[in-house]
Amino acid sequence: MEQGNKVMKTGDWVLTLLITAIPLVGLIMLFVWAFGSSTNVCKANWAKAMLIWIAIIIVFYLLIAIIFGAAVLSSL
Repeated sequence: MEQGNKVMKTGDWVLTLLITAIPLVGLIMLFVWAFGSSTNVCKANWAKAMLIWIAIIIVFYLLIAIIFGAAVLSSL
């Protein structure tokens, strides 16, 4: 089995989740894991999925902020 396709153990995932829980460091590591050439394929796919979810959440919050901001400004 190739190094990049090796199955990740539970301890590997625990450490991965611990690192992503650290503000800013976790986001940087998601980019490193998602686009790094030496990253495990499973971890790279997971990191890409997490980045997509983060982008969706940011867009959702921006839409909510714009809607509520417009409502507040129109009530003034």
